[in-house]
Amino acid sequence: MSQPRPAASTGGTAAQSRVSRHGWQRRELVIWAAHGGAGASTLAAWLQPAWDMRPMGPEPNPPYPASVAHGRPLLVTCRNTAWSARQATTAVAAVIWQGGHVDVVAVVSDGWPEPPAATARFRLLEAQAGAVIRVPFVPGLRLADSPDTVPLTRGARRALDQIRAVTGRTNPHL
Repeated sequence: MSQPRPAASTGGTAAQSRVSRHGWQRRELVIWAAHGGAGASTLAAWLQPAWDMRPMGPEPNPPYPASVAHGRPLLVTCRNTAWSARQATTAVAAVIWQGGHVDVVAVVSDGWPEPPAATARFRLLEAQAGAVIRVPFVPGLRLADSPDTVPLTRGARRALDQIRAVTGRTNPHL
């Protein structure tokens, strides 16, 4: 097993200072799905270095996300439905309850319009997370074996760039 390398310390955002404070950890992004099928593994493939935790289970107050992400940027991902917004609210509350911080709530579109109930919940989450970023539907994912082989739309590239900026990872190869 290799020893962790110190992260490069760069000035700037709160996410960067939080990561630098725990310099012994890699700067990989931790992605936690608020539910299964939320796009966590796809986002992890697109936002390397990143890893996806298993989705939030049905137990109340899941005990692991804040301690696992400790010092790393944490992204909670969900779909753009009312039920998914409720699950994301539960996930963000669990992280905050543990003393952690969610840097980004990524709302991954399924190609259908976002219901008003979901939009209202996501608006409330804006005050509890660093940012709520909507990742648009990418039709090519329906037919692909790997997200790495799918050409990204301009909107998807813009959303990924926003996630990188909020999490202090402006260089896509960090």
